[in-house]
Amino acid sequence: MIGGGFGGLNFTKRIDKNRFDVTVIDRNNYHSFPPLFYQVAAGSLEPASISFPFRRELRGRRMDGCRFMMGYVTEIDPRAKTVTTDYNTVSYDELVIAAGTTNNFFGIKGLQEHVYTLKSTSEAIRCRNGILSCLERAANVSDSDIRRRLLTFVVIGGGPAGVEIAGALGEVKSFVISREYPDLDPDEVRVMLFEGSDRLLKAMAEKSSADALEALTKLNVEVHTGTTMKNYDGRLISFADGFAIEAETLVWTAGVTGVGFEFKECDISAGPGNRLVVDSYNRVEGLDHVYAIGDICIHTDNRYPHGCPQVAQVAIQQGEKLAENFNRGHEFEPFIYNDKGSMATIGRNKAVVDLKYLHFKGWFAWITWMIVHLMSLLGMRNKIIVLLNWTWSYFKHSSALRLILRPGCVPAGDGVCDKTIYK
Repeated sequence: MIGGGFGGLNFTKRIDKNRFDVTVIDRNNYHSFPPLFYQVAAGSLEPASISFPFRRELRGRRMDGCRFMMGYVTEIDPRAKTVTTDYNTVSYDELVIAAGTTNNFFGIKGLQEHVYTLKSTSEAIRCRNGILSCLERAANVSDSDIRRRLLTFVVIGGGPAGVEIAGALGEVKSFVISREYPDLDPDEVRVMLFEGSDRLLKAMAEKSSADALEALTKLNVEVHTGTTMKNYDGRLISFADGFAIEAETLVWTAGVTGVGFEFKECDISAGPGNRLVVDSYNRVEGLDHVYAIGDICIHTDNRYPHGCPQVAQVAIQQGEKLAENFNRGHEFEPFIYNDKGSMATIGRNKAVVDLKYLHFKGWFAWITWMIVHLMSLLGMRNKIIVLLNWTWSYFKHSSALRLILRPGCVPAGDGVCDKTIYK
């Protein structure tokens, strides 16, 4: 199993360990919870509260007997049936790829070096450091142009991640600046959200888009739809319509692409979004004994001719179904996605929820969002810590987690590096 995200963990938990020897390979030694990365970036949650060590999880009853290996997959050899990492080479009988996605910069030159992203825990910490650094520097700068640039926070992408981080930044402007930065005027802070399509939350109902826009506006977030970014050099952001603005903080949530792998001596064509094309049983087309689940695969059917949505529920259900098929050992059943709905939060008491026949917003939607995400976290300790943090923040609008923590230099060859994607 390559990847220990939602799909990988649910497959590993449900496969019969009495019949199969399971090895999980991941570039990190922990499972993380992507829906809450934005709260780490905003200083509302500590990284450890949304991360869970694989080796601790492997001690649990449902994963007992599995083996974990940390490493970056550098090559897959389907003929020899081996997976090579930066540490060793592992043989397999059946390979399941659940490595997820990484950031898609759509070929914009130099963009990766200048923007903040939210696809991993380390990226969320980096984003938090950048946001807090700008606030600290602005509090000590008298030059109005520099101050304006430091206090302009731009989010590109109006999907759930973009809406949520923009809402979190709007709350910082509305509730945090006046209390913790007395040298700053909240009115000097600008939070701007740009979306290339005609509305926010394009994958959700139009009513959810309108509700999200209303909630962001109340948080003093400037929302611009139908606006495509053209370039960013670390200071000046330019858009296709000619508009430009200076900002030192740009949070990029505009797109994802499948994590790429090198298949030795195999001509495998990736589908849209660099995803692996699979059949109805999640077998990778053109390869034997290789399966893909979650965001990295594209699974089409009559309801989803362009592929199932890249959301956690798809990965979870695919992992469960594939494990059931392996356990059955014959006559695999096709995967059919059961859409349980979607949701997004915009801030305190503000969220939108789309169920099959129901849409709701506001406080009840916000409570629903919190319960669903709280119960999805691994480990009782993590659940309790997150609940306490949320409760404290709700009443106090304060956090002890707004810390600028940068790693120091590490000795060469210690196995720690800043790789964020597979080769």
